[in-house]
Amino acid sequence: MTSPDLLTMSRKELDRAEWMQRVHEQRMTQADAAERLGLSVRQVERLYRAYKLSGAAALTSKKRGRPSSRRLPEALRAETVGLVREKYGDFGPTLACEKLVEVHGIDVSVETLRQWMIGDGVWLPRNQRLRRAHQPRSRRPCLGELVQIDGCNHEWFEDRGPRCVLLVYVDDATSRLMKLLFVRSESAFDYFAATRSYLEEHGRPLAFYSDKHSVFRVTAKEPHGGDGGTQFSRAMSELNIDILCANSPQAKGRVERAHQTLQDRLVKELRLRGISSIEAGNAFLPEFAADYDTRFARPPANPHDAHRALRPDDDLEEIFRWKEQRKLTGNLTIHYRRSLYLVEDTLVARAAAGKLVDVLEREDGTVILRHGDDELEATAVRKEGHVSQQDVESNKYLGRILEQVRHDQLARDEETLRTGKATLRQNHQLRLDMLRRVGAAVKGDAAPARVARVR
Repeated sequence: MTSPDLLTMSRKELDRAEWMQRVHEQRMTQADAAERLGLSVRQVERLYRAYKLSGAAALTSKKRGRPSSRRLPEALRAETVGLVREKYGDFGPTLACEKLVEVHGIDVSVETLRQWMIGDGVWLPRNQRLRRAHQPRSRRPCLGELVQIDGCNHEWFEDRGPRCVLLVYVDDATSRLMKLLFVRSESAFDYFAATRSYLEEHGRPLAFYSDKHSVFRVTAKEPHGGDGGTQFSRAMSELNIDILCANSPQAKGRVERAHQTLQDRLVKELRLRGISSIEAGNAFLPEFAADYDTRFARPPANPHDAHRALRPDDDLEEIFRWKEQRKLTGNLTIHYRRSLYLVEDTLVARAAAGKLVDVLEREDGTVILRHGDDELEATAVRKEGHVSQQDVESNKYLGRILEQVRHDQLARDEETLRTGKATLRQNHQLRLDMLRRVGAAVKGDAAPARVARVR
């Protein structure tokens, strides 16, 4: 019943052959085989007749080995691959496909072109390429010559606390943990705080070695403005510290390997001590880092400490601020972060009109406007009719803004009454509130809103 030749069969065809053999040996009825195979009894009868006549070969697909009726002509394949080989030999399938359509009018799918290029040896799939070799790099000889920095987002407190980021500073020469800090996210201000603490404790290293995170490097291919640097790189430039960006995780392997050890040891130490908050974790980190260094740090090849002391003119409070420049208009206004800043009319402000002024922002959101060494007093008003929540004096634009705010609030309340989603008691209270606000507006007794005074 079986053919002596070697057959190529799919798993589905092998299953059918097995059940047909059981039917032939009378170990199973055709009805049972139909139920097992999910076929009708009549279909199993046809399969069994073919199986008795020609054996397992009768169960194989008759299309196997035959060209598809939907395949593209061989002449088109030869022409396409020839053009790719001649003009686009180093192009990937996607880009080559785009150029074939744009330049030559040949419209084939990317996947079809990919298979043609692989079949003719023009393109090598990624899984068949040789893995890139990352040869080890010798350590820098001195402490503080190169410090690798990175953030690790992990469940540091497991299910006892929030997921957070650990900022890690590892010295390249010794593998010492120079600084650890738990933060909620990997942001510029968080790196400002960690780096400032590092500098106050150790001094200025020669260079920081990081990945290509947007904190360290502008990631936009065509940035619309700026000088091509980030706030962190600007701060490091003012401190005369170089910042280098690695092209791969392997290039900064010391901090990457430190992550693996920390995710094991630090997590368990936090668990043993019942630490479940960022604040408590940061209080414990110096003790953990000291124990880590006694176990894993190594002495530098050169005993010289390359850290440089902070200069007397290094004002860290000033350096680690968000700094941008905005043009002061002739009306003495500045637009910054969806806010309009009304600069107080003084001789200094008049002299700065039409020029770029420095806008400095602290982590708490406080904004300072400065032209040269002179600080400009200003009042911040939110755009789109919204007034900031800080307590300061009003200004001449306040009446118009409050009128818009009152109008928007009444419109939202009227919409709530129309929809009928509130209860009768809530509707009654809402009508009373609306009457009070309308009456206060008529009498001029509306509570004065206040806007933020920038100092």
